[in-house]
Amino acid sequence: MSRFWSTKVHDLTPYVPGEQPQDQVYIKLNTNESPYGPSPRAIAAMRAACDDNLRLYPDPQCLKLKQSIAHFHNLSSDQVFVGNGSDEVLAFTFQGFFKQDKPLLYPDISYSFYPVYCELYDIETRTQPLNERLEIDLDQYPNDNGGIIFPNPNAPTGQGVELEAIERLVQRNPGSVVVVDEAYIDFGGDSAAVLIPKYDNLLVIQTLSKSRALAGIRVGFALGDKALIEGLERIKNSFNSYPLDRPALAGATASIEDREHFETNRRKVIATREWCTEALTRLGFKVIPSKANFVFACHPQHDAGRLYQALKQAGILVRYFNKPRISDHLRITIGTDSEMQRLIEQLTTLIEAQ
Repeated sequence: MSRFWSTKVHDLTPYVPGEQPQDQVYIKLNTNESPYGPSPRAIAAMRAACDDNLRLYPDPQCLKLKQSIAHFHNLSSDQVFVGNGSDEVLAFTFQGFFKQDKPLLYPDISYSFYPVYCELYDIETRTQPLNERLEIDLDQYPNDNGGIIFPNPNAPTGQGVELEAIERLVQRNPGSVVVVDEAYIDFGGDSAAVLIPKYDNLLVIQTLSKSRALAGIRVGFALGDKALIEGLERIKNSFNSYPLDRPALAGATASIEDREHFETNRRKVIATREWCTEALTRLGFKVIPSKANFVFACHPQHDAGRLYQALKQAGILVRYFNKPRISDHLRITIGTDSEMQRLIEQLTTLIEAQ
C-alpha cells in the first residue's frame, strides 16, 4: 500500500480475473477462452499489418472494422463503436450513461466487473436477485432506474434471456439506457442487435475474445443508436484517440469477414458443451442449461471447493466462486473434445473415490 495513493485508489476493490498459474502446464477450463484458434485469414492479416506502417498511427475511427461489423449485423457504421476489448467499451458505457440521479440496476449474480466500475465511477446501484432457478427475470426489474445492464447469456450461470423479454424491458424504460452484454451470445442466444433500429435506448456490447478466438488482441464493440455511439466516441476521444493498433484492426476485420470459420468453431463448441452436459449429468451433477461456452454445475454430494482444488492438483483449472448462492457450483469452460474427456475422467475418479 502506497502513501501516495488517493482515497479512491485505496478504497477500490479491483476485478479478479481467472487465475493464470505458471508452475506447470494446465488444461485451462477457467477463463472461457476458445479451444480453437482464430481465423487463418485474421492471422494472415495481422502478419501483413506488421510492416513499416507501424511507424504511423492507426485509423482513430477504425472505419474498416466498423463497416465489417455493421455489415455483419445489418446496421450502419455510425451505429458501431469499437474499443480495446469489451471491458473498455463497458467502462466507457458506465462513464457515459449510468452516472444518473437514480440507481443502475444489474443482476446480483453476474459479471463481477459491474460493481468494480460502479465503485470506480461513483455510480449508485441496486442489484436485482436472480430467481430460485438462478435466472434473470427482466419482468421483475422496476422502471424507476438510472439504467439497466445485464449479460445475455449471464455469467457465470450461462443461462440466456429470450429476445421478447429484452424487448419488453426496453419498451418499459424509454428514459433509461438498457445495455445487453453479449460476450457469449454466439453460443446459443439471439442477439438483441436486431432491436436496435426500433429503440434509441438500447446498447448491445460484444467481444471478439470468445467465439472469434481473439482474446489476445483485445477487441470489443458496441451497437446502438447513433446518439449513443456518439456519446461513446466523445469519451473515447477524451481518453485515448487510438485504442486499437494496426495489427488488431486488421485481424479483427478479417475475423468478422470470415463467417465460415466463425460458424464452424462455434458449432463445435456447442456440440462439445451438449456432450459435456450429458456426461456431467450421468456423474450426478446438476447442470444449469447453458447458452454460453461454459457450463455451471454442482454435485449434491461433493463440495465444489474441494473438487476445484482436486482438479487443480490433477492439472485441470476450472473456476470456483466462493460467494453466496453459488459457492456449491463450478464454472467449466468448454475445451476441446479431448480436454473435456480428460475432465470427465478425472471427475469420475474423484467422485468414485469419495
